[in-house]
Amino acid sequence: MSESTRTSWRPNADDTHVASDNEETSRTEESQHSDEDLVYDEQHGEWIDPETGEVVSEDEIDRGPEWRAYDAADRDEKSRVGAPTTKMMHDQGLSTNIGWADRDANGNALGTAQRQKMRRLRTWNERFRTRDSKERNLKQALGEIDRMASALGLPETVRETGSVIYRRALDENLLPGRSIEGVATASLYGAAKQANVPRSLDEFQRVSRVAKLELTRTYRYIVRELNLEIQPAEPAQYLPRFVSALEASSAVERTARKLLEHSNAQMVHSGKSPVGLAAAAIYAGGLLVGEELTQEAISQVTDISAVTIRSRYQDFFDALEKDELRNLRSEATA
Repeated sequence: MSESTRTSWRPNADDTHVASDNEETSRTEESQHSDEDLVYDEQHGEWIDPETGEVVSEDEIDRGPEWRAYDAADRDEKSRVGAPTTKMMHDQGLSTNIGWADRDANGNALGTAQRQKMRRLRTWNERFRTRDSKERNLKQALGEIDRMASALGLPETVRETGSVIYRRALDENLLPGRSIEGVATASLYGAAKQANVPRSLDEFQRVSRVAKLELTRTYRYIVRELNLEIQPAEPAQYLPRFVSALEASSAVERTARKLLEHSNAQMVHSGKSPVGLAAAAIYAGGLLVGEELTQEAISQVTDISAVTIRSRYQDFFDALEKDELRNLRSEATA
């Protein structure tokens, strides 16, 4: 081809304008379909705009199981995976567990020879699950954490966090010279504070096998060595549980919360136990609302002496001006 017949195309201004209009139109149409407005059709694997009926996307991959389940029992029966891994077990739930029922898959009782064989298999299975002293230590400690958390009514997230803290202490060789129960209790105590569901030291002492002094020393040691970021517990975090145990009204809790907020601004909380402040705030709130909450009843629920409750609740009233106290009493009785 000669140079005279060779041509090159260059877009003129009109062509450029038309192309830009088309691109702008397509971008506008795409922006009209946000992910929040689309509806997914599982049967056909399509994303549909509910207003226009337009199929925005199709041929989606179904990543669910190929079987159907109509209830939880059916789903568990058809599922081909085991339980998720957890830090609450020393082997993270990955080892085999042989049941103690001497029956086969059909529910029939095993013969004498089979029972003896299964007994030997269970014995060897337990030995292989805890092959060294570290795993035996971990198994005992995690069992203690689970027992104490159940007794204190702590959620599973707190148990998991407490198990992780104990594992860190074991890996960094912080246990020599300290009991397994003491470190386990301190780990769970710190985990409860981190999750903002604290329990008092007296509550932990009741369910633990260690003394209060050993618990406080071990807790401070674990926090310092592991550099745990744990904020001091706020008195208001104890109010819902104590008020519920006393069967008091919501007005008592609301008034006690206001008293704690005001006293905190007046620096009344400095150097005082948060549990004692919460107990005194509930007693003072009961007085303002007009409910009969005795100091003895509050003392039994909170493990705080009646003498401490009397001195703390008087501090709340001393921090309030006469007008503030009058307004608070009028709001409580409204």
